[in-house]
Amino acid sequence: MYYLGIDLGGTNIVAGVVDEDGNIIVKASCKTNAPRSQEEICDDMAAVALKALESANLTKNDIRFIGIGAPGAVNGATGVIEFANNFNFHNWEIVRMMKERLGVEIFVENDANAAAYGEFLVGAAKDANDAIVVTLGTGVGGGIIIDGMIYSGSNFAGAEIGHMVIQHRGRQCSCGRRGCWEAYSSATGLINMTKEAVINPYNANSIITQSVGGDLNKITGRTAFDAMRQGCPVGQAIVNEYIDYLGCGIVNMINIFQPEILCIGGGVSREGSLLIEPLKKIVEAEHYTKHNEQQTQICLAQLGNDAGIIGAAFLGK
Repeated sequence: MYYLGIDLGGTNIVAGVVDEDGNIIVKASCKTNAPRSQEEICDDMAAVALKALESANLTKNDIRFIGIGAPGAVNGATGVIEFANNFNFHNWEIVRMMKERLGVEIFVENDANAAAYGEFLVGAAKDANDAIVVTLGTGVGGGIIIDGMIYSGSNFAGAEIGHMVIQHRGRQCSCGRRGCWEAYSSATGLINMTKEAVINPYNANSIITQSVGGDLNKITGRTAFDAMRQGCPVGQAIVNEYIDYLGCGIVNMINIFQPEILCIGGGVSREGSLLIEPLKKIVEAEHYTKHNEQQTQICLAQLGNDAGIIGAAFLGK
């Protein structure tokens, strides 16, 4: 028996056929081209799902159900996306609309939760009972698994961990608050820190400033790490500050939930040991339960962009 997961992103719609062991057999994708109507996006999700099945030489009769990971406040019980700011949709009856198009059982969950579920089932958090997955991308996303179940909160909007304030009256966040973890520890936050350092006249002769040649648009989430690898003290200072803020939020998450495993994914996680090793030292020094026998294992996520597809595919289980 096979399963099918759809990852509805702001840039791409990706569908994957998944086997019983969590292996993706084949994928198909198309551009999301948001903002568009709900009907148009559902049409494309259905088309991509059928294309993936065709590529795997399967039909709808060969799969048990389809799961969708979507951004926003997703009510899995009603099959409704109550709000998705990237799409500007309210009360999107996505399950009903997809059932009409595909004629199979449909499940839906928040995309970060789906990715966490994928890591929990077959990735870095496999075999844990309680786990947290933190994703460092455009924002700071996350999913929380408690007693083997996705934690969604009373209103299906739980685990918005990026909007935990770590600096009172701090940096402006896109959510409207100030000082959110996302404003400091996302790739966007890292880019903003790097830009501030580059335009500082005291850093005019630094390796990092010379590397961008005055063009701030060249700065990415890798710029500071690349400069650090070249021995640039400014790059090192940016990375240290970034990891310090990241560690603050990670310690908060551990102190609240005490998971067996906390794994970190998203684009910034590709820095590997340069990110994870100093982060572990911060956590070891600052978390409340440092003297307990059982400690939270901090590691890198394993499934990358496939986590959301795999987690979505198994939502019906």
